[in-house]
Amino acid sequence: MKAATVSELRKELNQRSHKELIEMGLRLARFKKDNKELLTYLLFESGDEMGYIRTVQREMDIQFEGISSTSFYYIKKSVRKILRNVKKYIRYSGKKQTEVELLLYFCRSLRKLSPSFKRSTVLINMYEGQIRMIRKALAKLHEDLQFDYEEELNELVG
Repeated sequence: MKAATVSELRKELNQRSHKELIEMGLRLARFKKDNKELLTYLLFESGDEMGYIRTVQREMDIQFEGISSTSFYYIKKSVRKILRNVKKYIRYSGKKQTEVELLLYFCRSLRKLSPSFKRSTVLINMYEGQIRMIRKALAKLHEDLQFDYEEELNELVG
C-alpha cells in the first residue's frame, strides 16, 4: 500500500467528523509507542514547554546515572541511546529553543561523565556533532536568545 501525501491526508481529514477524527487519533496511538508519545506531548505538554524541557532533562539525568562505566563500549552504547531519545523529544516539540536547551544539557551531562568522554574518539565526535547542531539551531533563534545561549555554548567549547 502506498502512503498518501500530507496534502491528500489534510484534505481527507477536513472532510471527516469530529468523532471520526478522535477515533483515528486513538487508533494511531495504539499502534506505535512514538505515536502515543507524540499525542501525549501535543495534548498535555505542549502548553508548558519549560516543564517539558525539565521533564526530559530529569529523564536524561536518570539515564546518565545508569551508565555502566566498566568499559567504553557500554558507555558509547548508552550515550547513543540517550541521544536518540533526546532527538526524538526534540522532534516532538519542533521548537528550536527546546532543541538548543536539550542539546546543551546533553553536552553538559556528557562533560560530567566519568571516565572522561575525551578518552574515546567516538564520544568526542558525538559531542562535536551536537555542538554543530546547537550552532545550527542557534542561528534560527531571536538575537537575544542567541546571545544568552552563545555564552553557554562557549563555556562548553572553551
